[in-house]
Amino acid sequence: MHGSQDVPAIDVKALKERRDKKKPHFLLDVREPDEYEAAKIDGSVLIPLGELQARVGEVPKDREVIVHCHHGGRSAQAVRFLLQAGVQDAKNLDGGIDAWSCEIDKSVPRY
Repeated sequence: MHGSQDVPAIDVKALKERRDKKKPHFLLDVREPDEYEAAKIDGSVLIPLGELQARVGEVPKDREVIVHCHHGGRSAQAVRFLLQAGVQDAKNLDGGIDAWSCEIDKSVPRY
């Protein structure tokens, strides 16, 4: 388990591997709507961090939840909240969508 700020984490290469193998997971984007419009990972679901507490029921508890933001700070906060809310398999995407764009999919714009 890697990760910043004492939360379980996954790196972008491991996420790509899960996606390539079609391993069930829920990709949660906790950025703001304008950020999501500018750049997104296909298949991700947007629930901005500020809305997460009210919308936590939309996050599945029956599969791995991988949370990302721009660089990993907001998503680390979200993972801490989700773990406390009973989502047992929540992980932070190390480096966020910026790392995804740099290392995995250069078609995703950087900002």
